[in-house]
Amino acid sequence: MAEEENNRKVSETEKKVSDDEDEIEEPKERQIDAEITNEMQRAYIDYAMSVIVSRALPAAEDGLKPVQRRILYAMDAMGLDSTKQTRKTARVVGEVLGKFHPHGDMAVYDALVRMAQDFSLRYPLIEGQGNFGSLDGDPPAAMRYTEARLNKMASELLEDIDKETVEFVPNFDNSLKEPSLLPARLPNLLLNGATGIAVGMATNIPPHNLVNVCDAIVSYINKPAIEIEKLIETIEGPDFPTGGYIVSSEIPNLYKTGRASLTVRGRLTTEEHKGRESIVITEIPYQINKTNLIEKIASLVENKKLPDVSDLRDESSRGKVRIVVELRKGADSKFTINRLYQYTELQTRFDAIMLALVNGEPKVLSLKEIIKVYVDYRVNIIKKRTKFDLEQAEARKHIVEGLLVALKNLDSVIETIRKSKNVSEASEALVSKFSLTLKQAQAVLETKLQQLTALEQDKLKDEDRKLDERIKEFKKILGSEQEMFDIIKKDLSELKRNYGDTRRTTLLQRVTEISEKDLTEKKNVVITITEKGYVKRIGEKVYHEQRRGGKGVIGADLATGDFVKQLITCNTHDYLMFFTNRGKVYLLKAYELPESERYGKGKAIMNLLNLKEEQVTSVIPVSKFEDYLLMVTKLGQVKKLPLAVLSKPRKMGLRAINLPPDNSDLLVDVQRIKENQEVILVTTHGQAIRFSADEVRAMGRASYGVGGIKLAKGDYVVSLELLPEAEEERKKMSVLTITTTGFGKRSEIDDYRKTGRDCKGVININLDSDKRAMGTVVTTVSVADEDSIIVTTAKGMVIRTKVKDIRVMSRNTQGVRIIKLHDGDSVTDLVKANNFDEEKIEE
Repeated sequence: MAEEENNRKVSETEKKVSDDEDEIEEPKERQIDAEITNEMQRAYIDYAMSVIVSRALPAAEDGLKPVQRRILYAMDAMGLDSTKQTRKTARVVGEVLGKFHPHGDMAVYDALVRMAQDFSLRYPLIEGQGNFGSLDGDPPAAMRYTEARLNKMASELLEDIDKETVEFVPNFDNSLKEPSLLPARLPNLLLNGATGIAVGMATNIPPHNLVNVCDAIVSYINKPAIEIEKLIETIEGPDFPTGGYIVSSEIPNLYKTGRASLTVRGRLTTEEHKGRESIVITEIPYQINKTNLIEKIASLVENKKLPDVSDLRDESSRGKVRIVVELRKGADSKFTINRLYQYTELQTRFDAIMLALVNGEPKVLSLKEIIKVYVDYRVNIIKKRTKFDLEQAEARKHIVEGLLVALKNLDSVIETIRKSKNVSEASEALVSKFSLTLKQAQAVLETKLQQLTALEQDKLKDEDRKLDERIKEFKKILGSEQEMFDIIKKDLSELKRNYGDTRRTTLLQRVTEISEKDLTEKKNVVITITEKGYVKRIGEKVYHEQRRGGKGVIGADLATGDFVKQLITCNTHDYLMFFTNRGKVYLLKAYELPESERYGKGKAIMNLLNLKEEQVTSVIPVSKFEDYLLMVTKLGQVKKLPLAVLSKPRKMGLRAINLPPDNSDLLVDVQRIKENQEVILVTTHGQAIRFSADEVRAMGRASYGVGGIKLAKGDYVVSLELLPEAEEERKKMSVLTITTTGFGKRSEIDDYRKTGRDCKGVININLDSDKRAMGTVVTTVSVADEDSIIVTTAKGMVIRTKVKDIRVMSRNTQGVRIIKLHDGDSVTDLVKANNFDEEKIEE
């Protein structure tokens, strides 16, 4: 029966368990009754503040980020100071991760590595052994291969941390305590700077020189109301570990507002060997990768941006930078240096923002504010340290006083202890009999027999006297803020003596903006301008090569019927003045013109100058804005303009002559003249006038000019000819005139008698009365017997002929046929071809 009853109970129990399992429901997800916008905003703000306070930004007080502070504190706790042997960095990283830093191991190791790199920190805090990376961007070795220990400067940050000077807060799992700040005897924020990107804000504080920083802090302590300009004079400016140059004019803004964009340059010198000049880069800007810099220079050489570079070598070794840029023989290093600054990171910008946490709140600080935070913090540290030392001294004095009382009554004390049954009875007896405190009595009981000698008694008396002095000194410090300031100044003086060094970064007064002019070497070039308005720049050497073995300038891949109308030899730094028929002048440097291939046609002047309803009539090269320009208009007005008034070009051009707004008169030609020079104006109806340019007074840009020739109805000026000053030169020259129908003739210059300006002049060529057979005058040109001319027509015919084949005639003649035209064709232009002879260029 009992067995059956047991079986029944087991069956009921199993059924009940089975029923309970059926009744078990899946756990419901916990629901939060919250508005999603507010919830996301709160979560994001929490995340942002965590990044700002706990990861990215340094504290203004000790200049450290949390991970840096934890590394230094952990290494100090491990006993890895500068006097101990280095230990594996993997062990340090494990210590920091296990006890203090709730993030990845690489975050800790990267921070540790940076604190050991002398090219990242101006004053490294960790002494590393092994591969800790390089300026070339090489990564450090794995943490299992490297070793590290604190250096002496790190000890300055940790000094007095065991004297209750800083607050200790729970670590991430509440198992340990860690310091919220370090005592920071060293003004680390300014010395080593900081770089960090938080959420919605970033910091980029440049490093500084220790001597300058200490002097600036002392100046502030001596005079808290000191002007920030005086502090700037003392601190001078940032001092990067990699040296280089920095522009001093940009520094005041950084220290006054906490923000600035600083121009930083690498340092270079030039060396000469076997007639070749080399540029040697010895220092590169802060945080610039040396390998990337060299690769960029090599790329510029390959792309012809550094045409004078013949070789590039990296001769750096043992932390010393030496990049050699070897130049071709005869090259000027100035232009290559300018190109290096312009196109590479040899000149860069350091965007500084002095953002740090002050009492846990992010704030952009001026130099004076950073110094004030440091001084106030150090005053607080010294106060806490002194208070701790005072308490320790008073506690020890209390014990020493009790020991002295016991020694004074030694026999009675020994007898009292001997008669006591146990320690507690002995302690109570000493307290009641000799008026000692429990602590004093305990100290007497713990005293060794060797301390009962006379010598030990003298030591106690001496210790008591010294404790009195120390207590008095501590109370003096605590009672006077000036005493604390004196301690800070003494500490700073000691820091300067122990760790001070000379500046590495040199301050420049200013850096001029590098223009295209600074990047272009001064050299002779040939500028060609074609009949159809194309312009290009050719190197003089290339031009000569082209003349000897190529197609020649005149026929070099030009459009049908086009040819080189004007050829100018000048320097790349000379100006070219483009005068338009509307009276405006546009100035371009010769190097701004497109440099064409050997047979390229160049670029249209209209597009180069952005001309719309204007046409270029004259192009004049200018190296110095001296002498005068003589202008002539279609209606016979002449104007003499000093070149100096055109020395300040504008992108939209300058008004050189004030022509009528209705375009009834246009600019025909412009020539550069000297004093006492004579000119000839020629009209389309065959008139000419010769007069001295001195008869035209100099005028300003806003004037229209004066009369140069009286014109008949329907007549207008077509050309302006400058006459040689020397009589023997004039006798060699003649005036060649050509008409629309192809007739032309030469006349000696002396046939044109000199008259005053604004007269009718004399006959230049005898045209038919109906102008049909002879046509009208197209233009004139001054030629010699050895010259050649090029004639072009409306239908694209181009002929070249020798001047000596055209005989000299008197002025009042019709001339001879120079070119035979097809029906409906007419002559459009005439130019001298010998402008393009190689011999002329060489002259």
